[in-house]
Amino acid sequence: MTSDPWLPKGFALAVSVAVGRLIAAGDQWQIVETSHGGRALLAHSGLAERWFQAGIVGEENFVTVTFGAVTRHALVSGPDHILAPLDRCHSPSNLNEALAFAMALRETRANAGQVSLQDGVYAEGITRVLPLYAADAQANDALVLGTWLTGGLRVPVSPLDRIQSLLTWLPPEALVRIVKTAGLSPEGIVPVQAGRTGAEFAGTPPRQGMAEGRFKLPGRAGLENFFNDHVVDVVQNPEHYRALGIGNPPAIILEGPPGCGKTFAVEKLVEFLGWPQFTIEASSIASPYIHETSRKVSQLFRDAIGAAPAVVVIDEVDAFLSERDAGPTSQHRVEEIAEFLRLIPEAIKAGVLIIGMTNRIDVIDPAILRRGRFDHVVKVDFASREEMLDLLLTLLQGVPVSEDIDLQAYATRLVGRPLSDASFIVREGARLAAKARKTQIDAGCVEEALSAMLARDGTRTSARIGFI
Repeated sequence: MTSDPWLPKGFALAVSVAVGRLIAAGDQWQIVETSHGGRALLAHSGLAERWFQAGIVGEENFVTVTFGAVTRHALVSGPDHILAPLDRCHSPSNLNEALAFAMALRETRANAGQVSLQDGVYAEGITRVLPLYAADAQANDALVLGTWLTGGLRVPVSPLDRIQSLLTWLPPEALVRIVKTAGLSPEGIVPVQAGRTGAEFAGTPPRQGMAEGRFKLPGRAGLENFFNDHVVDVVQNPEHYRALGIGNPPAIILEGPPGCGKTFAVEKLVEFLGWPQFTIEASSIASPYIHETSRKVSQLFRDAIGAAPAVVVIDEVDAFLSERDAGPTSQHRVEEIAEFLRLIPEAIKAGVLIIGMTNRIDVIDPAILRRGRFDHVVKVDFASREEMLDLLLTLLQGVPVSEDIDLQAYATRLVGRPLSDASFIVREGARLAAKARKTQIDAGCVEEALSAMLARDGTRTSARIGFI
């Protein structure tokens, strides 16, 4: 990577536009800040000529600059337009920004042939993604678009139902529009009509991608039965429930100690339903500014209602909805709880399934827990022996296992521990077997994995890695 700037600070690129500091560079290109608050892309003549000859961009968009014996082509961008390598771009903050990038992909692909745009520079001002022709750039446009929309996650936009859960701010129909604007074919999701009422939802068939039959949740027989009775059967047979005055599934809270599978259970249910997921968590919603948290919560519920049927997952409910009478509470904190109280029944009526999770059910405001808001509070505790055995059998499906492993005995030893411990033992046992070049997991590997787990708990001496 070239680290020395090609042009000195203050070098004039155009009238009232001078070169500032270097902010990104490659062997044949550099991006610099400019004196008018924008940026400029400097391209080696050979790279620029490839763009011109392919018809990706016209020469009229560039100015030719000479410094000493070196000539470069410069694309000057204003302060209101993005000019940056794709791996340094932020994810879009609104639909218009997403559509602008999608259009740039389509316009570039019209003349770029089969070259990958994975390593490209996004020039929003000219609606192009300029390829840099790196030898290791292999991603197709579906992956390029998905990576950009998610802010760096390597997830393609097709099938859409996979990426939808990562883009909670985008209704499904908006995502379909973005994909089509990029010239791609959306697959895996059926766009819904915004503003659909709860009554209309109750009479519609399940969204495409939702599995038929019974929902399965290994290691959690009781919770599996609950979800099948109170959610899945209602969704799969709406006409029977509607005839008896029952509309959409009620809101649910899962409560219990950490590591007992609450998040895993919700993830599996959402995957089974095939609905878009909108997540409320402190890192994305909480704000130190007055009224801002309430505004974000309201907007998220509006997005979910527009995308219904959908799922709103509230992680750590106690962080948002703790009891108002427990100690000093500011006025805007009361406002946030009141916003939830207002939105939850409205969202349920519109066909939004709401699931909250907490380790502290005792601190949640009683008004939230009353019937009509969260109808069901389900205890998700440490697994029983039978549940642990079921989970171990599921985790080991398709994995070569030695006959000396007694899963019944290990299930008994894991009773009273988080489900995540069972996952750790299987994963660590497999790693140890692979390290020893064994063809299957044997009892020795599992015992060593158990020892490592116990050592982390402080019941045995842990290995220490560091400097003396």
